[in-house]
Amino acid sequence: MKEKLIAKYQYIFEENLIKEMALVGQIRKVKKGNTMIDIGNNITHIPLILDGAISVINEDKDQNEYLLYYLEIGDSCAMTMSCCLGGKKSEIRALVEKDAEVVMFPVSKMEDWLIKYRSWRIFVFQNYEAVMSEMLEAIDTLAFHNMEERLYKYIRDKVLVLETSTLEITHHQIAKDLSTSRVVISRLIKKLALDHKIKSTRNSITLLK
Repeated sequence: MKEKLIAKYQYIFEENLIKEMALVGQIRKVKKGNTMIDIGNNITHIPLILDGAISVINEDKDQNEYLLYYLEIGDSCAMTMSCCLGGKKSEIRALVEKDAEVVMFPVSKMEDWLIKYRSWRIFVFQNYEAVMSEMLEAIDTLAFHNMEERLYKYIRDKVLVLETSTLEITHHQIAKDLSTSRVVISRLIKKLALDHKIKSTRNSITLLK
C-alpha cells in the first residue's frame, strides 16, 4: 500500500503522513455500478481515490436524485469529511462509475491528521474549495441553462471523467441524474444527434464534438 500512496501522493502529503496512512489504511476495490456509501449510512471511514471514478449524488425530500460532482484519482469526498467532523450520517450516495481502487482510513484519523499534518489540512481545504466550485457551477447550469445545454454538459463532463468518448448509459439513468423525465432526455438526445454533437445507439452515447 505504501508504494501506491507514494506513487499517487508523494508530492501532496508529508513522508510521515504517508507512512501512517499505510499503517492504518485499508485497500478496497469496487466494481462499476456498486454503491460505496449510501444516504443515511454511518460513516466509519474516509476514502482516498487511487484509481477509477465515483459520482456523488444527493436526494431531495421527494427522493429525486441530483448529481453533485465526481471524484477522481487524487480526490477524497469533502461531504463525507464534513459529515465526519459534524458526527452526522452520510448525506450523499457514492456510486462507482468506473472500477475504483480506494484507500479507506478510520474517521478517528480525520481530526488527528488535521492537527498533526499541514499537508493534510491543505488537502482537506482544497477538496472543500474544489467541491464548492463544482457545486456553484452546477447551480449556475441549473439556473441559467436550458435542459439541452445541461444534457450536453453532462455528457461532456462524464466523458472527461471516465476518459472515454463513448458512454454505456441508459436514458433513464441520465434522466435520474438530471432530475427530469426519460421522454425529455430521449427527445434531446435525438436533437443532439441531428446536430452531429453526439452519436446515439441503444444504451450508448458517443461524443463527437
